[in-house]
Amino acid sequence: MRESFAKNRTGILLMLLSSICACLGQLFWKLSAEQGLLIALLGFVFYGIGALIMLIAYRFGSLSVLQPMLSMNYVLSILLGAVVLKEVVTIRKVIGVLVIMAGVILIGGGDEE
Repeated sequence: MRESFAKNRTGILLMLLSSICACLGQLFWKLSAEQGLLIALLGFVFYGIGALIMLIAYRFGSLSVLQPMLSMNYVLSILLGAVVLKEVVTIRKVIGVLVIMAGVILIGGGDEE
């Protein structure tokens, strides 16, 4: 498991950064409904940066490990929704987040040769 993380570390970190940028982009799109076009454009910038980082990340690891890292978008979206938008996080969502995180950890460590 450690070897898989070591082998894919750069790719995993870049994919997580990509997820953060994509989620921020989507958050800005949501906020733009009330705050206008400039916020929407900022959302496109973050989302685009996230896509570019994702393309770079693929050079630093296995597709079967890196692609599932993007499911962290769901975790980050729930966190941003709760913190920024004051959305309610139910126990069902918490359980879902824990399952996603467990899956990401298992997949990240499962690249055996």
